[in-house]
Amino acid sequence: MLHALLQQVPYFTVEDVAAFEPLWKKRVLLNRHAFLIRQGQVEQGLYFVNSGALRIYYPLPDEDICVGFAYPNTLVVSFPSFVDAKPSAYYIQALKKSELLGISKIDFMQLMEERPNIRLFWYEQLEKALLGKIEREVDLLLPEPEQRLQRVMQRSPHLFQHIPRKYIASYLRMSPETLSRLKV
Repeated sequence: MLHALLQQVPYFTVEDVAAFEPLWKKRVLLNRHAFLIRQGQVEQGLYFVNSGALRIYYPLPDEDICVGFAYPNTLVVSFPSFVDAKPSAYYIQALKKSELLGISKIDFMQLMEERPNIRLFWYEQLEKALLGKIEREVDLLLPEPEQRLQRVMQRSPHLFQHIPRKYIASYLRMSPETLSRLKV
């Protein structure tokens, strides 16, 4: 799956793919509820989701707040920890049996230095992530749960195919009962 995805990046040369693909050498198999990273660990890699689904969440004493998800053909990382090399404030947990491929931060950073197209790819991924976080911030500022749900359904209808509703409810900052009432 990773190979097919890399070949779809229009500006990747055959050499870019040949240099990039072998570095994704860490195969990670997670059972349901297993953790890719726990709060307090330092993120050492970037992961591509081959199969399964994961949630990124911030723990509070009374609840966990979902801040993001990963599902097939997406990248997942505890981003602040990856960038700053500081302990993660987040957990990344498998919601179902999941298979991931990982690339070490060292290998990734070195390849970005050597190959401008890999650097461009990363910048595009960062731009998409930033746009998504801005949209999420707008979602959370909307007072009506119906509006939050409608925006997420328009932007990411596939979430409902991969992610259990109780986690989507947490992501939308509403109760699972409210989400059930709103979802047709």
